[in-house]
Amino acid sequence: MKSLVRSLSLSVLFLCFSIPSALAGGPPQASPSRDVLDGSRQILVVTTREWSADQGRLERYERKAPGRPWTRVGQPFTVTVGKNGLGWGLGVVAAPAQSGDPIKKEGDGKAPAGLFRLGTAFGYSPGKYPGSKMPYLPLTSSVECPDDPASSHYNTLVDRSRAKPDWNSSEQMLRPDTLYQWGIFVEHNTGPARPGAGSCIFLHIWRGEGRPTVGCTAMSPEQMEEMLSWLDPGKKPLLVQLPEAEYQRLQAAWGLPAR
Repeated sequence: MKSLVRSLSLSVLFLCFSIPSALAGGPPQASPSRDVLDGSRQILVVTTREWSADQGRLERYERKAPGRPWTRVGQPFTVTVGKNGLGWGLGVVAAPAQSGDPIKKEGDGKAPAGLFRLGTAFGYSPGKYPGSKMPYLPLTSSVECPDDPASSHYNTLVDRSRAKPDWNSSEQMLRPDTLYQWGIFVEHNTGPARPGAGSCIFLHIWRGEGRPTVGCTAMSPEQMEEMLSWLDPGKKPLLVQLPEAEYQRLQAAWGLPAR
């Protein structure tokens, strides 16, 4: 289960939908660029006990203006992450990895750790979730997310009916279960995608509490709907995912909410 997209419209004639990210690589940095974090007024905080943990806790924070203190919204709730825990991913900053830290790779069963922008919402309904402000992509049987690193469409959402398929494997977005009934693209490894660094990362509905994913972050249907109602693209929402010890190490440097 997986992710990615920024501007989409089913009416345009683009062959694929994708979302550019800030920095997919480059030299390691101690903190995000100020225009990224200071411009955000909403943030989702996912923390796990350790790198290998497949469950975590999600908290929501908001602030009235950039540079102001973060205030927690609602109550924390349980989420599941990758079946093999977390690994440093490619987001708005280069991963400040330490020796021995796991690094996210294609097919490793890890969810990406780091700081990421949130992209377009998606779902099975022709229209977006009632009250949601997020841009929305209705899923059809021809919408896929290629996870083949050799594909020119790697780590994008692509409409097979409008593209010349050059991939050997992909995530079928319109599923027979409820996992993608509602979801949100996480901008991991984008702009451009680095082959083999991991693809198609989403926030989506879980199979059930205690049942991890192969790389996404999943939650109950009720919590997914609450996310869709709360998130506002005008507030430049971000997602931070880290083991608890890493969160404490980076909290001040990254300007993350104090907890």
